[in-house]
Amino acid sequence: MNFQPATRMERFPTSIFGELKKAATVRVSNDLPVYDLSLGSPDLPPAEAVRQTLSEKSALATSYGYTLTGTSRFYEAVATYYKNRMGVTLDPETEIIQTMGSQEGLVHLPLAFCNEGDIVLTTNPAYVAYDAGIHVAGATPYYLSLDEENGFLPDIASIPDDIADQAKLLILNLPGNPVPALPSETFFKDVVAFAEKHNIIVVHDAAYAEFYFDGSGPKSFLATPGAKEVGLEINSLSKTFSLAGARIAYIAGNADLIAVIKSLKSHLDYGIFEPIQEAAITALSHADEITDNLRRVFSERHQVLKQGLEELGWKVAPSNGGMFIWAAYPYPMKDTEFVFHVLRETGVVMVPGSIFGTEGDGFARIALVKDVEMLKQALEALKTLQPIEVG
Repeated sequence: MNFQPATRMERFPTSIFGELKKAATVRVSNDLPVYDLSLGSPDLPPAEAVRQTLSEKSALATSYGYTLTGTSRFYEAVATYYKNRMGVTLDPETEIIQTMGSQEGLVHLPLAFCNEGDIVLTTNPAYVAYDAGIHVAGATPYYLSLDEENGFLPDIASIPDDIADQAKLLILNLPGNPVPALPSETFFKDVVAFAEKHNIIVVHDAAYAEFYFDGSGPKSFLATPGAKEVGLEINSLSKTFSLAGARIAYIAGNADLIAVIKSLKSHLDYGIFEPIQEAAITALSHADEITDNLRRVFSERHQVLKQGLEELGWKVAPSNGGMFIWAAYPYPMKDTEFVFHVLRETGVVMVPGSIFGTEGDGFARIALVKDVEMLKQALEALKTLQPIEVG
């Protein structure tokens, strides 16, 4: 039979991560070292108490039924975490909805609010799931540049009024992936005013909110006056609590918007395995100690890799947080060609900036997912790169 995929599948390019893994496997097969700094998958294990909870609850015969929209205990734990860590008050029953990881929530969210052709404001570069969700909904992206001159924050004042008036959603991600820029209170206040003026729903992806290195505390968009009137925040336990494989996250914010998402999700899934929810509750209940260790580890990694790359002539985007380094490399080569060249020659695996948007060309995203000693070895390997001539 001659099967044809839907034409919308043309909008979803093959993931580069599989190609990077294949190239890395060649080096491994030749007994050559590989330093995989590509995928943002935490290398730190979940806290022992979290693992213990998951183990104990999984052993119970009563743990295997449907959980539907999530347990009340989970929602109460999220609300308590937001109150204690962010200073934000949430109603556990009406202002939070559980999702199977933040990617699932981000991809499905435009379906709940966008019609065919509606405009969604997003950034270039940006995490690839944003475009995926926009395309699934049949909406149209309008890209905001992340420029060094603007602190790698989107310049919402540059959006023409006719575009803003047509837009349904504005997607933000601070600290970001791939660009780890940090938000300010002033920026979030400007976003709220912009959303109120143009009747736009704001979606803030806060997956890296606990990755700050300056002692200022995590910044939630929902802590901004008026934010709950205009928007939502999606947060994940994947990075902060090293529960990436468990696939558990949540969306919080405006109760009317949450109700719409609940209605959509009631047709999509039957909830997350209850022992995973219990493990998440334990993680959220021990957030202070877990995140203190997280910041100590990632702050040191960030400093070592940033300093090492700068000594090699790379231009690293300034940041005081996040899980990644975003850097312009000093070689005259297209980014995709460059990262595969680096992988073959040195074993260092990174992600070409252009997969996150056209303005990522000339950059590489490097994940802080190895210990300091391994990062130092990767830097030593990069020192062996010979001058690259093109043409």
